[in-house]
Amino acid sequence: MSDLLEFGRKILKNQPFSALLGTELEVFEPGSAVLSLAIRPELKQQHGFVHGGVVSYLADNALTYAGGSVLGDSVTSEYKINYVRPAIGDKLVARATVLSSGRNQAVCQCSVIAIGEAGERTVAVAQGTINKVESGK
Repeated sequence: MSDLLEFGRKILKNQPFSALLGTELEVFEPGSAVLSLAIRPELKQQHGFVHGGVVSYLADNALTYAGGSVLGDSVTSEYKINYVRPAIGDKLVARATVLSSGRNQAVCQCSVIAIGEAGERTVAVAQGTINKVESGK
């Protein structure tokens, strides 16, 4: 396991909400990140698919991990998400990459995939701006 992946998993472990949801960091390397979580009944809404807030959280966190992979300690400045189909399956996977980065900011994109009996299906796409956290502020 790479030092960066090990570091990223340590950060994820210290995020109480991520721990509550059971999120896992699968990939964390310069310019990209992959986060996943098992779909459980308590993450679903009344129609039987994963609540949009859970899908959005996963995209947001993956975007920030991708940006942080090139910027260091970072937070989301803004992001937009498009839900393209209901999230149905056994597992959600968010794959994020850096589109462009500078010294203090990165623009990243993410696809959220549901994996289940039907195979892999894109359920949402997101794009966001990630900002480096300046120490002491």
